[in-house]
Amino acid sequence: MIGVSKLLCGAKNFGDKLRYVSGASTQKNGVSNGHGPVVVWNCTKTCNLKCMHCYANSDSKKYKGELSTKEALSLIDDFHNAKVPVILFSGGEPLLREDLFELIKHAGDYKMRCTISTNGTLIDKDIARRIKQSEVGYVGISLDGIGDRHDEFRRTKGSFDKALVGIKNCKEVDQKVGVRFTINSHNYDQIEDIFHLIKEEKINRVCFYHLVYSGRGSEMVKEDISHEESRAVMDLIMKKTVELGDKVEILTVDNHADTVYLYLQAVKKYPHLADNIFKLMKMNGGNRSGIAIANVDYLGNIHADQFTPQYTFGNVKERAFKEIWEDTTSPIMKGLKDRKNLLKGRCSKCKWLSVCNGNFRTRAESVTGDFWASDPACYLSNKEIGVHEEIGLI
Repeated sequence: MIGVSKLLCGAKNFGDKLRYVSGASTQKNGVSNGHGPVVVWNCTKTCNLKCMHCYANSDSKKYKGELSTKEALSLIDDFHNAKVPVILFSGGEPLLREDLFELIKHAGDYKMRCTISTNGTLIDKDIARRIKQSEVGYVGISLDGIGDRHDEFRRTKGSFDKALVGIKNCKEVDQKVGVRFTINSHNYDQIEDIFHLIKEEKINRVCFYHLVYSGRGSEMVKEDISHEESRAVMDLIMKKTVELGDKVEILTVDNHADTVYLYLQAVKKYPHLADNIFKLMKMNGGNRSGIAIANVDYLGNIHADQFTPQYTFGNVKERAFKEIWEDTTSPIMKGLKDRKNLLKGRCSKCKWLSVCNGNFRTRAESVTGDFWASDPACYLSNKEIGVHEEIGLI
């Protein structure tokens, strides 16, 4: 995640304490010294929607093999032993897991911060109260457009209205809530409308996710936005962030070209901020899947992140999470923890490698077949990254 409001406005939010700290970029097994990784836990694969881009290929059915309550509670014990600072409960739709609040309470007893990533359609007033009472740190609700545009993307009529009600119900009980928006060719023209919505509804956090070609999203490669459109989107996000100041937390996710582009634009437009932005982006170190971000799927399999299910490093039913996370027997896990010399094409020669770390590996593999090839969603020009024109993705 790239804290756009942190870099441009000096905003202070919880996640920044994990992203922008001295020594974070040199860690091999966690977000920073003394901490393990942030864990995205797909605690169920069952979902009440069937979204076009779903990396988990979720559907409205019960899947066999889901971790039992006993196994899930034991896994939280493992997270504590691994010094995991944050658990992001995701899915599928996590609110369909009947023991979710029991799991959140157990994690809370260990003082681990719990967040929920949800489509928002199931958050009635009672669920909102239970979330608040459970001391959930943050609820991220997916909105991928306004009205029918969102419904078409989520393949469920009325899902936008229900999600918006879910946001309002959270706000009514003073539960911190925000919007998650996945940028693609179907909706990028509505980003300005999303900013209007968050202002109108007084929503104080929004994360703009770049499309990752995984799960059903792997079928959307040709529906990603162009490099020129990516630059225009980032220009708009930066402009709106400056307008909103530190009152709204704005982040972009899954494309570390954003942080370089933001810096290059700041040199031109906000030169007084440039040195501090550069210092912070060096601290962060770019993509850290397999280091600072971990994923556990509904079966208990461990992956480098939620978008890389094709590589499994172990199962928590068989070995402790910490043991698996620190095991570099797998060449992919070993490579992710120290990947710079393995990268190819533009990434291998990029002068910004220390602040991007090769961007997103699953996108590279999805397009080229090579896990270590350049990320095709990097929209920076060869001149901007300091490479010759003839260097390609591989």
